[in-house]
Amino acid sequence: MKRAAEYLLSAVYLIYFSLILLLFHAAQFIAFKLGGRAAQKPVADWLNFSIMQGWLLTGSTHQFRLEYTPPTDRPLIFVANHQSMFDISPIGWYLRRYTPVFVSKIELGRGTPSVSYNLRKSGAALVDRNDPRQALSEIGRLGQRVKEGVCSAVIFPEGTRSRDGQPKPFAGAGLAILLRKCPNALIVPIAITGTGKFNPEGLFPLRPFSHMTWTVLPPIEPTGLTGEQVARQTQEAIMTYVSSNKPV
Repeated sequence: MKRAAEYLLSAVYLIYFSLILLLFHAAQFIAFKLGGRAAQKPVADWLNFSIMQGWLLTGSTHQFRLEYTPPTDRPLIFVANHQSMFDISPIGWYLRRYTPVFVSKIELGRGTPSVSYNLRKSGAALVDRNDPRQALSEIGRLGQRVKEGVCSAVIFPEGTRSRDGQPKPFAGAGLAILLRKCPNALIVPIAITGTGKFNPEGLFPLRPFSHMTWTVLPPIEPTGLTGEQVARQTQEAIMTYVSSNKPV
């Protein structure tokens, strides 16, 4: 019965999810044509909200916590652990005032309605993992935009998802490039729990009745630190939080 419920509720959510992606793809396209990025961004924000609200169809819940409220008068680099494709939407919605722009793999820049369009129009760093020069150039371009105050950056230094909930080693190269371009940026860790449990085997089936959390932790001042040192301190802060707040 439990497995049957998982398949049924997953199917309901994925139908909803597909319709939302198609609807907001058209809405983003129209908004961008009429008013550029300034008009498209609020539509993308509501896309993120709608994706989250759909989780209720599976009986799942989420919570976004602020143990620290980031400033609005300083460049920001948000650094998070990575468990699932569903890690993205709450960051995009709850931190929308900071205009978060993601470092993402280049494959996501094409092929997924709404998501791919927003990544391209937001100026996300779309990195090719097989081309280090291209990857560092893309991250550097995003770092320059952060320096100019256009947006904040969001990076997942694990590179790949850790579905078991335990963060993998954080790489410091991307952080080093961002900080080289924007040395006065503040590093803000985000600890994510529960999304790997909700989305353990790909899009189907999901695990209904999951509880997911996003917690913005106290910042790390990167002055005088290398990218590797920043990555290590950020990972330690997130791992400490995740270990003490494992989802039931």
